Amino acid sequence: MNDWPIGLSTGCFYQTSIFDCLEHIRSAGFALIEVCSFPAHLDYHDSEAVNRAARLIRDLELDPYSFHAPFAEHIDLTSLDSQIRDKSLAEMLKAAEAAAELGVRHFVIHPGPENANIPNDQRLRRMDNAAGALNQLAQQCRQLGISLVLENMLPHLFFGRARDVLWILGALDTTEVGICLDTGHAHLSGDLRTVAHKLSGHLWMIHASDNHGKHDDHLPPGEGEIAWETLIDQLSRLHFHGAFILEIAGSPDIPGTLERARHARQFLWQVARRRLDDRQSSRGADP
Repeated sequence: MNDWPIGLSTGCFYQTSIFDCLEHIRSAGFALIEVCSFPAHLDYHDSEAVNRAARLIRDLELDPYSFHAPFAEHIDLTSLDSQIRDKSLAEMLKAAEAAAELGVRHFVIHPGPENANIPNDQRLRRMDNAAGALNQLAQQCRQLGISLVLENMLPHLFFGRARDVLWILGALDTTEVGICLDTGHAHLSGDLRTVAHKLSGHLWMIHASDNHGKHDDHLPPGEGEIAWETLIDQLSRLHFHGAFILEIAGSPDIPGTLERARHARQFLWQVARRRLDDRQSSRGADP
């Protein structure tokens, strides 16, 4: 786990301007960040605001690891309506330009719509539409010098199943697309361990949050029911080499939110240390 840096998503302050929270994040000891694209936080259409944010990130010596692409019900790369699909792709391409300006490594996207009511007879057409749009987005990301990363969605949504995420990877023209494992989403599927194993061959980063198995609560790791010891041991055995990004729910109380984030980071470090000590003890006990 010492090789897995732990960062923080600025999304915990999505209703607060990014210019009002970055210094607090840095002062709390977080250097690695994921930038949230919520308009009230950072309007990626506003090139002046994006340039200003990039300068502040550099001035604070923050490491912008990733950028979370916008997601909303009106954004749907799978839509059967070509106009909706084209507008959605245009939004993603614009957001990718902002991400590149900020200097991030990874552009994280929900590959499917935020809509649970997708008829089964539309699934194949929609998956094919997603592949076409993501091919264009992946090409744009390569030209911008950033990497496209697909996130597993909530289990009741399109692309909420690991097999669908793997299908879309296979349908793309490039192999230079990774996966972000959202632990909260995967836990709600009822089998985080299996989801992590299925996606492990393409896993580039982790969105770390916790819940009690009923709602996507975005609790800090350690405050829910996820078996973090098991997951961390599994990721270590799978030779995962990415970063953990804490994606936790926030509040107007910036200091309080950051304190919970620090506790979550310490919790993950302690879990990893215990697992390492247990493995070393087991090896030492072998005859």
